[in-house]
Amino acid sequence: MKKDIKLFLEDVAYQLRRDSVRATTAAGSGHPTSSLSAADLVAVLFFYGMDYDPENPHNPNNDRFILSKGHASPVLYAAWKAVGVISDAELLSLRDFNSVLEGHPTPRFEYVDVATGSLGMGLSIGVGMALSAKKDHLTYRTYVLLGDSEVAEGSIWEAAELGAYYKLDNLIGLIDCNGLGQRGETMRADVQNYADKFAAFGWHTIIIDGHQITQIAQALDTARTITKKPVMIIAKTIKGYGIKSVEGKNGYHGKAFTKEQMGSILQELKDRFEPHEPVKEFMPNEPEKAEGIFTAQLCKPLKQPRYKVDDMLATRVAYGQALQALGATCPKVVSLDGEVSNSTYTYLFAEKYPERFVECFIAEQNMVGMGMGFAARGFTPFIATFGAFYTRALDQIRMAAVSRLPLRLVGSHAGVSIGEDGPSQMALEDIAIMRVIPNSVVFYPCDAVSTYQLVNIMCDYNDGISYLRTTRGKTQIIYDNMKEFHVGGCHVIREGQESQALIIGAGVTLYEALKAHELLKLDGIETMVIDLYSIKPLDAETILSCARRSGNRIVTVEDHYLEGGLGQAVVYAMRNHDITIDCLAVTKIPHSGSPEQLISYEKIDAVAILDAVKKIIYTDRV
Repeated sequence: MKKDIKLFLEDVAYQLRRDSVRATTAAGSGHPTSSLSAADLVAVLFFYGMDYDPENPHNPNNDRFILSKGHASPVLYAAWKAVGVISDAELLSLRDFNSVLEGHPTPRFEYVDVATGSLGMGLSIGVGMALSAKKDHLTYRTYVLLGDSEVAEGSIWEAAELGAYYKLDNLIGLIDCNGLGQRGETMRADVQNYADKFAAFGWHTIIIDGHQITQIAQALDTARTITKKPVMIIAKTIKGYGIKSVEGKNGYHGKAFTKEQMGSILQELKDRFEPHEPVKEFMPNEPEKAEGIFTAQLCKPLKQPRYKVDDMLATRVAYGQALQALGATCPKVVSLDGEVSNSTYTYLFAEKYPERFVECFIAEQNMVGMGMGFAARGFTPFIATFGAFYTRALDQIRMAAVSRLPLRLVGSHAGVSIGEDGPSQMALEDIAIMRVIPNSVVFYPCDAVSTYQLVNIMCDYNDGISYLRTTRGKTQIIYDNMKEFHVGGCHVIREGQESQALIIGAGVTLYEALKAHELLKLDGIETMVIDLYSIKPLDAETILSCARRSGNRIVTVEDHYLEGGLGQAVVYAMRNHDITIDCLAVTKIPHSGSPEQLISYEKIDAVAILDAVKKIIYTDRV
């Protein structure tokens, strides 16, 4: 490395340390010591290793940088100040309510692709971005800076496995191995241990001194020559490096220096790192041109389905058929599946568009993280597995929402109606989980037509995550192919002339509601039935109107636990109205059995609905 470049990079690292201290002290909180250990790595990355256009963060061929150890955000913002993207005043607004420079990075700052800070996610997102580049035939690389504490997370090793499996030689990770976590020593401060593990997973590994500019640059040079495997650079660093009073010492994590301390600390940094000769300035390397690749690609309208009323078809099958149809109309659709494509029916997409199908194996946290990477790079990811297994990826799902990324999640095998496989396979918490996510949309179709149409709607929904709940068993097709569906919609399926109660169901329980409607008619009791296919948002206006025409009585029924499900969504929507509501839901831990036995056992079948309607009418009259 030429002397003038080395001198410049050392000066940048000094400025990053100085500004990390200044910003956190101005904020009165933050993580200066975690930033100090990473300053040399970030300086070399931003001014030597990465190719990007600072004036255009949306250049499709910019190298991507993910700060997986998001608590070190001060050094990231300091780097963008050094590049000239933000001013000193903006840097010192760190953590302020009106600032986009948050305590942990989010895309509110447009030079950040994804929100980080919940540790262990960055490498999965990086795998998704690197794979996106391969599929887009772009030359950019994805760099992920991790802390050694987060390498204890299982999702890191899920990502390591997939990164090697897909031979992602455009993915370069760096571990800031400073040996200290929040409360003390990390699990493995031995850099060779990390190198051995990643090598065992199929990565090329490089061990360096993370405070030696020349070693960092040489490692990045080597990393760019490696083919057919990703690279992990393990950098031995010192937490708090540059300030003797805290260097390598426990007890200083997440503690900003006081204003009284700052003067002496800045002087110490100056004495130790300020160059003693003129520094020639360099700018980041420009990326290769990639004009027109990320221009908007509008999806053509999806052709109407060709289903027949009264035919029997599982909604999971209809999902696979709709996804395959989307593949022809929307070139940015990709399908990610957790090794259950023969159950989710994404294999239909994979057979026709293998280049846009990503087998993620049984690693749901990594799969959702990869989906975040794809979405951040302009793809339209549809992610599918059993609905029950999204529980282990909830952290990734909530961070996708914080990142403002429109993931499309599909959960099959919902509820006790899956039958004999038993409770480990039954999604019974998924509606509650997805409802709580900001800006989410939750769909629960009952038949093939509604499933097909809702998949099309999900493709165009970009304001947050969307979730489609599908059923294992076959259900009767009740809708005509031309029937329209909407976000926040519902359909009135049965209308009684003198309705005494409104029954609301979705998915499999809609059919039980229809059976109960007919049984009640035999007893001279008229009811209305609503298919609440959009659980969030829901059509409160139609529900209220139908309830008013049904004696102000509602019975909800769902194949889901009571808490957080369809019933409670309806209760909340009707909270300011004088409506009597009874909610039927799964209330016991289920076990194996036939679907019919289980819905009877949980009292969500037609007989239970009939009894609930009679009870609510009788109670109102007393």
